[in-house]
Amino acid sequence: MHELIYQLRWALPMWLVGLLTNWWPDNRLTLRLRGALARPFIGKCGRGFQLGRNVTLLNTHRLEIGAHVYVPQGGWLNGLGGMTLESEVILGPYVVISTLQHVFKDGSARFGGSTSGPVRIGRGSWLAAHVSVKCGVSVGQGTLVAANAAVAGDLPAGVVAGGVPAKVIGENRDGEANFFRREDLAPSR
Repeated sequence: MHELIYQLRWALPMWLVGLLTNWWPDNRLTLRLRGALARPFIGKCGRGFQLGRNVTLLNTHRLEIGAHVYVPQGGWLNGLGGMTLESEVILGPYVVISTLQHVFKDGSARFGGSTSGPVRIGRGSWLAAHVSVKCGVSVGQGTLVAANAAVAGDLPAGVVAGGVPAKVIGENRDGEANFFRREDLAPSR
């Protein structure tokens, strides 16, 4: 009975949001609209949530999302072990974050079961394209994880990390932006 309630309250509505909206292009309006439609089916979700198409969100009842979080196309997040994306987190395309890990039994992972551990991504952090994050990991506030990195251990706040496994490769410093909107780059007439 518990599984049926879970499916009706969380899993099926998220599937339906994807079914109805994945054909929409990813632009400012549809990212926000898709995020607004998904919000009621996520454990805790702040305002300004932007959700790309073809994103897989599993076990959303254990997922906490802060304000102004962006999850783009192709992301795969499994929150069963508890996942927190703090405010202003940006994920790149095809980021994989799992709170579960398979366990081997008799030399095989197929029927070995799983272990779980919560994942926390700190405020203002950016996980670039194709980053994978292992269960039980914490990424500090304001951290940049470079594309294709595999985060297998905790990362401190305010760093740039990259590689397999991800290691700190520098300090993440504030920079000067030269534009904030597409219109800022348009040629003057």
